[in-house]
Amino acid sequence: MATFNSTGTPALFLHPVEAMHGDLGMVSKEDVVLALSNSGETKELTILLPSLERLGTPVIAFTGRSASTLARHSRVVIDTGVPREACPLGLAPTASTTAMLAMGDALAVVLLTKRGFKASDFRRFHPGGSLGERLTLAISEVMLSGDQIPCTLINQTLEEAVREIDAKKLGATLVVDRRRALKGIITDGDLRRALKKWGNIQDKKAKDLMTPKPRSIGPGSLASQALELMEHKAITVLPVVNETNIVLGIVHLHDLLGRGEFKFTV
Repeated sequence: MATFNSTGTPALFLHPVEAMHGDLGMVSKEDVVLALSNSGETKELTILLPSLERLGTPVIAFTGRSASTLARHSRVVIDTGVPREACPLGLAPTASTTAMLAMGDALAVVLLTKRGFKASDFRRFHPGGSLGERLTLAISEVMLSGDQIPCTLINQTLEEAVREIDAKKLGATLVVDRRRALKGIITDGDLRRALKKWGNIQDKKAKDLMTPKPRSIGPGSLASQALELMEHKAITVLPVVNETNIVLGIVHLHDLLGRGEFKFTV
């Protein structure tokens, strides 16, 4: 239930015994009951099924037996059956409970995607967590600045731009004039596309490959605003500029989410 709640799907736990003695009143026909029973014959659960049918509340079953009582009374049946329990006696619920946990996480992720839930929403649902705290900071507090900013002058060679990208390890370099006013950006993706278009790009300059007028943000904006912009535009780096477009810093997606603290597999 905690996973559903923390990713934007309101949920609560209802113990079947307590439901039999009055707590079923918290369930309405607008709800969906997610019922878990490996055998599908758990008495304190199956006894509730007629009442749920009268309420008009749909039931989704996680069960290892598709022909069980629970399965027959459910709108949707998700098979979480396992060949055997991990318990050496084959009795204690071990592998079956793990299968249900994994399926529950999968369902939560699907709902998260359907709801369009973003990392920036963690600021609302996790105000006390490290990510929530980080997203309330101003960009000026999390951005890279000074020599950490990858910068290439607009008339410098492509070789110099590539060296800057490699040295700063952000996958991009900002293209600026001598006042450090932002003119464009060159990313790893721009290099690949240029190679595909021209083949030989050794004689090209930064201005030839850059994406002009890149998205940017001001130093007073919140980290959550930067994260929302980066997600919406599908970018991983964002220049930070002042009111006259002078580069003050750069922020990477990993710095917003906590570099080294979060591991993503998708």
